[in-house]
Amino acid sequence: MRATTAGDPFVVPRVDGIAAPTAEAVEVDRAPAVAAFVPLCAVFRRFLKSRDLKYTQERADVLDAIIARDGAFEAEELLLDLRARGHDVSKATVYRTIRLLLDAGIITQSLFDAKQSHYELIYGREPRDFMVCMKTGRRVEFRNNELTALRNRICMELGWKPVGHRFQIFAIAP
Repeated sequence: MRATTAGDPFVVPRVDGIAAPTAEAVEVDRAPAVAAFVPLCAVFRRFLKSRDLKYTQERADVLDAIIARDGAFEAEELLLDLRARGHDVSKATVYRTIRLLLDAGIITQSLFDAKQSHYELIYGREPRDFMVCMKTGRRVEFRNNELTALRNRICMELGWKPVGHRFQIFAIAP
């Protein structure tokens, strides 16, 4: 597991005791405040401890491989990547760790096609929105500030604090 520092892109700011997914993938939000920074592995450790589970080397390897990836991935791709790196990790461990990371809010599941689930690191990153062609499966990533503003407005109206979102449009490409 690599060491993380406050300059590391995967160290995320804490908001009210909870690290908030607001930083860019390569840049940490350094707003002038006394915000504490928490490495992503520490967030996962705390989550596991809350469930009386251990932070094992295999789980650390899976998390590290996900952090090293850019964009969406399939569980099988992650497994092959881990084995190519020389990690002796079982398929069951990869799938169980993915489930735990989903439950911890560190990754999200994206359904880009009807055949296979894809996952993506979301914790500490800006939202990534997609359009998916139902015919070809082609994905187009886009960013729309109006979506973020709408999310913030809805949360404010309901008294919630927004920390992220995921938006997918399923359509037929021209």
